[in-house]
Amino acid sequence: MAITRRELIQATAAGGAGIVIGGAGTRILTDGDNGDPAGLGGDVGDLAEERGMDGLQVSQAIRGFTPPGEWDEFIMIASGGHGGQLGVYGIPSMRLLKNIAVFAPEPWQGFGYGSTWSEAVLDEGTNEAQKSHSEARGRLNWADTHHPAISETEGEYDGRWAYINDRANGRIGMVDLRDFKTKQIWDIPNLQSSHGGVFVTPNTEYAHISTKTPTLIDMGNVENCLDSEEEYAASFRGFSTFCAIDHETGLIDIDQSFQVELPPYNQDLADAGKLASDGWVFINSYNTELARGGVMDGEPPLEIGMSQNEFDYCHMINWRRAEEVAANGRTEERNGVPVIPLEVAIEEGIIYLAPEPRSPHGVDVSPDGNYLCIGGKLDPHVTVFGFDLILDAIEAEDFEGHDRYGIPILNFDSIVAGRVEVGAGPLHTQFDQDGYGYISLFIESAVAKFSLGEPWFSGDEAFQLVDKVDVHYNIGHLVTMEGDTVSPQGKYLVALNKWSIDRHPPVGPLFPQNFQLVSLDGEQMELLADMPIGTGEPHYVQCIRADRLQAWEVYPPGVSPTTMDVSEHAIERGEERIERNGNNVEVWGTMHRSTITPDIIRVQQGDHVILHLTNTETTPDAIHAFAIPRYNISISVETGETTGVEFDADIAGAFAYYCTEFCSALHLEMQGWMLVSE
Repeated sequence: MAITRRELIQATAAGGAGIVIGGAGTRILTDGDNGDPAGLGGDVGDLAEERGMDGLQVSQAIRGFTPPGEWDEFIMIASGGHGGQLGVYGIPSMRLLKNIAVFAPEPWQGFGYGSTWSEAVLDEGTNEAQKSHSEARGRLNWADTHHPAISETEGEYDGRWAYINDRANGRIGMVDLRDFKTKQIWDIPNLQSSHGGVFVTPNTEYAHISTKTPTLIDMGNVENCLDSEEEYAASFRGFSTFCAIDHETGLIDIDQSFQVELPPYNQDLADAGKLASDGWVFINSYNTELARGGVMDGEPPLEIGMSQNEFDYCHMINWRRAEEVAANGRTEERNGVPVIPLEVAIEEGIIYLAPEPRSPHGVDVSPDGNYLCIGGKLDPHVTVFGFDLILDAIEAEDFEGHDRYGIPILNFDSIVAGRVEVGAGPLHTQFDQDGYGYISLFIESAVAKFSLGEPWFSGDEAFQLVDKVDVHYNIGHLVTMEGDTVSPQGKYLVALNKWSIDRHPPVGPLFPQNFQLVSLDGEQMELLADMPIGTGEPHYVQCIRADRLQAWEVYPPGVSPTTMDVSEHAIERGEERIERNGNNVEVWGTMHRSTITPDIIRVQQGDHVILHLTNTETTPDAIHAFAIPRYNISISVETGETTGVEFDADIAGAFAYYCTEFCSALHLEMQGWMLVSE
């Protein structure tokens, strides 16, 4: 199935959208197909007829239904887009279970509204050196989350931690999946933005994140950096960041992390090798033209300038070799992080490039690790590289040249294992357990199913379009159940559609995103359900088997979310106290249905108050929360948890603090007074 570059260019220029195979969206039911709801019989038939539903719609509703009190088989963790958070959904029910506060304050969880745990995380996530270029802007309290990654062991999700990037500000957040709370944000040096990842390596050695727009490496050259292609090429660089993970805590070990310098192409989506390709990572790129914009000066718009070349470059990075080189000290420290310079990466055989159809978006590694599926937005094909062919080309130095920085470019014809015409606007691929890939088609608003090669299919059955299903509308990413691991589960696919248009009632000009649940159980894909997402613009998700998660129902008594160990400030009921040391007032209190103790706290205006609170409940879901009006303080104190708040009592008056979580019949009586004397 190998194809020459000339043939690929000709096919791309022709703009063919591929064949269309009728999926569930084209199925026309007859009475014999149970299309007549009256054939259902009994109350179900009456209800279906009353609502104008046919038999297919009833079947779809049942297959996507999770009865009250029953749990979903899969849990989907989704980026929250402009909301800066993560969403947790059940599959197949498509029910929202939780929003996880990550980069932006969230009052219900007490994140960023005074709790010592969350304030420390958010403060840590705004690097002083990073924000020094825009003084007086303060702490970063917003983000554009894109690509979550669940921790893995031997290429399978292990359900311990999750990582998420801030596409806007070049940060990474870590969430502990025992309590679904954010424990760390790293504002990564040398990254202004990020898009390549996050993904984890197969044993969570690293969480990877890289630049999207390149970073200006000499801030003194702002005036001239865009004057010419040569200035741009010299002034900017990309960075591939390998965030080392502490396997006891899941936290990023910043001291053991490193970066690989990249050319100033725009690095896009990325994936880690697994099994056959373990030890490598792959990053798509665009704007190999090094277009700079300048519409107001008569230059072409960026979208035109960035789409001139017939091919862009897939970056192939040998991270195990990079790890060795970094350990041997062949790095330069830049803004506190060891960086392997581009020339060293080339010399040490760390980085190679492969031509890929222009404006690619997805590079996704098959479950066996041998196939790299490339989706190019301006090409109607999914191009499949063979990792075995890549290794052969590297070994034989089968290069078609070098880029302007001296990086070897593999011979395209030598590494293509197959190519499938799938349709208009292919983006991102996921996989099932039977050797099929599923790729989103943005322009066509569809999902295409195609076959891979050996060991699943050979001969005429390999690299063939098998099925399509329409989605609504303009799908970006998609996910199959555990579909980017070594052990995909199949069963369902979720389409992450950018537009909803007519799918939901209008709620103003800002429409919700639309997720759609698709069944993979039959010979053809079948659309089952819609779900509006009104909390932001989710970009990417991962779906894990629910039984892999080991979330705590309660904290062990006195545990702090900061350390996940018993806090030194944990107390039992009857041990409450208030201590003054000069202008510092420290309070140890408890919360239990329906009492806050102490219920009177007396301080002087200007005192610094440190309040430690322990929820002494042991019953699951017996949550309490603590708020002080006019002080912008609202914290969650979950079952068994010890947490705190620290603030200056700078407003005089009597303030009725209270529990904001409806916890018992006498919830309204669960309050107290903070008296601040002048």
